[in-house]
Amino acid sequence: MTDSQALIVVDVQHDFLPGGALAVPQGFEVIGPITKLAGEFRHIAATQDWHPAVHFSFASRHGKSPFEQIETDGGPQVLWPDHCIQDTPGAQIHPEILGLKPSVLIRKGTNPETDSYSAFFDNLKKHQTPLDSWLREKNIRRIVVAGLATDFCVKFTVLDGLSLGYSVQVFLPGCRGINPDLSTDLKEMERAGAEFIR
Repeated sequence: MTDSQALIVVDVQHDFLPGGALAVPQGFEVIGPITKLAGEFRHIAATQDWHPAVHFSFASRHGKSPFEQIETDGGPQVLWPDHCIQDTPGAQIHPEILGLKPSVLIRKGTNPETDSYSAFFDNLKKHQTPLDSWLREKNIRRIVVAGLATDFCVKFTVLDGLSLGYSVQVFLPGCRGINPDLSTDLKEMERAGAEFIR
């Protein structure tokens, strides 16, 4: 256990777990490995998708079906089922993750007009969460990232962490993806400088 590293637990919320509005297959499988790993960390941050009820990324707002894609000024946007709406049961973090007593809770996706995968920035890089400031305040140089989903919020958290100068490791036993084939996503993270804990 060192003061120079932190565990970032990404979006282990009911809506991303089996039975939820945007369920990640085998999502429950991340909880055991994460809780076991957490004992090695003094600093733990948990992130929480925290969307307004009418969010830009919701297919319902555009009169389209979930998982369709639209073009926006910021590039292509996947349209999702309504999920992780503020103050709903689906937005709540799984109690075993809360039981780790995270040092900080980072809420993201709060702007109704911008999607936000990364724990550091919204997708347009216009707004930053408090995560980077918190890490720097604690003099943390290395982060280990786990959670849901590997191919979206985990990946973009990893890429942004690397771009901000952190040493980043991805704890693969504590990650699951929406898509069955994650090879492209893993290669993208590796090319950017991420290391994997298998």
